Order: sequence, then structure tokens, then C-alpha cells
Amino acid sequence: MSGRSVDDDRLARGPVQRKGFGPSPIGWFDPRGRALGSWAFAVNRITGLGLVFYLYLHLGVLSMLLAGQHAWSSFLRVATTTVFLGLDVLLMFGLLFHGLNGLRVVLVGTGVIPNRQRALFVAGTIIGTLALAFGAIHVLGSR
Repeated sequence: MSGRSVDDDRLARGPVQRKGFGPSPIGWFDPRGRALGSWAFAVNRITGLGLVFYLYLHLGVLSMLLAGQHAWSSFLRVATTTVFLGLDVLLMFGLLFHGLNGLRVVLVGTGVIPNRQRALFVAGTIIGTLALAFGAIHVLGSR
């Protein structure tokens, strides 16, 4: 026996980060030691899930057309309120971020521009912000 205790062995290996199977459920949001690409990847996942949710919501709304013109007109009165138009702006953000960040991932992942992740992210942010501002003014200004 070497004379070292179990606690000494555990300290030599470092602290236990997490017990259990699989990744931590809050691992996407842990800010420690994250690079810009990791943050962009986490937000890309969230916007992707939001877009899938919106797809099913959109299909449900379109099924109101089957109920007739009165049901559709009633829905349009609600859907053209400022709150719902604000949700349209949020949808535009999700589409722009997911699309532009996906383009960045493709350009970096295929090796077309492998060493310019930050520059591509900044360019996508500028383009996305301008497009979002234009779209928000158009959607909210039409009210």
C-alpha cells in the first residue's frame, strides 16, 4: 500500500465536474471559458428550436382557413396588434441569426474561410442588425 489516501488520489485527479450520464442540461448557458463560436453555436441551437416551434405554430394557424372567412378575419384582428407584430420581429431575428450563423459555419467548416470566424461573425452581426432594423421598421411601421 502506498500510504496515499483515497482523498489524495481524488485531489490529484482534480475536482469532479459533474456526476451522471450525458452533458449538463445547463451546459449551453455556462459562460465560463466560452469562445465566441461556442456562444454562437448555443444561440444557433436555440433559434433552430424556435424556428421548428414556429413551423408547427404556423401550420396550426393556417388550418384556421379551413374554419372559414369569419374565423380567419377574427384571427387577423388579433395578429395585427403591436404585440403580435413584435413577435414577427422576433421571428425575423431568429431567421436572420440562424441563417447568417449557418452560413458562417458552412464557410468555416468547409475550409473556404477557415481562419476568419470572428470576422465572419462580426460581418453577419452587422448585416443581420441592418436587415432586422429595416424589417422591424417595415413591420411595425405598417401598423
